[in-house]
Formats: sequence, structure tokens, C-alpha cells
Amino acid sequence: MRAAGCVLWRRAPGGDGIQLALVHRPKWGDWSHPKGKLKPREDPRRGALREVLEETGATCEIGPELPTVRYLVGGRPKEVRYWAAEATGGGFIPNKEVDRMLWLPPDVARDLLTRDRDRELVAALLSALHATGRVPDEDG
Repeated sequence: MRAAGCVLWRRAPGGDGIQLALVHRPKWGDWSHPKGKLKPREDPRRGALREVLEETGATCEIGPELPTVRYLVGGRPKEVRYWAAEATGGGFIPNKEVDRMLWLPPDVARDLLTRDRDRELVAALLSALHATGRVPDEDG
């Protein structure tokens, strides 16, 4: 199964570092990064942007690609490609897939994420943002 998503971030209000968006999915009872299944022949980058918009209501500017995550679901392989993405607008409205969304500092987000594979993406995002000079003083 192919899927895509983003580690969605924004500059913190007041300009002190950044915040990450986490979504709560009631079906799974977990906190994760916005992601979802790709449609047949859908470009993964476009699919990631579509999923972010559907799950968070946020528009975003896609940035560097982050590590691809692979795991089994019901004994079948799943591959999720991720990108860093800076929120540029929009607003969250609860829906059937996502009932809550939080903006949190990276260290708090890391602790709230349900799965280790999602926690590892926080470090990957911070490294990517430092490398591009987007947030040179953020220490997560």
C-alpha cells in the first residue's frame, strides 16, 4: 500500500521556534502526522498535500522530503513517503477521520506521538529545516 503525508510545521506565535501539527484519529485512537493512502497513479507529493488539506484544513508549502516509513498493516507492507511542509493558511474543522488537531513545540509533539516511527520524523524535520536555514536557532 502506498501512502504519503507531511510533518506540518509553522513558526510559533511570537516567533519563538516552531510548532508541529499533530492529528488525532478516533478510528485508531492515536496521535500522528497527517497522512493517507494515495489514489491510483497519484503523484506522492500531490497526495501528501491533499491529505494535509483533508485532515488539517491547512494549506502548506512543501519542503524537503523526509525519510520514507515502511511497516506492516494486517501482514501487508505499507510505505509512507513524507515531506516537511510549512503551513501557509487554512483552519482545522473536525471531520470523520480526524477529530482533533494540536500545534505543539517539537519536544512536546515528540512525546505525544503514539508511534516511534512518527517520533523519528520530528528529528528528521528539525535536521532538514536546519540544513535549509529555515529555522537556524530551533533546538526542538
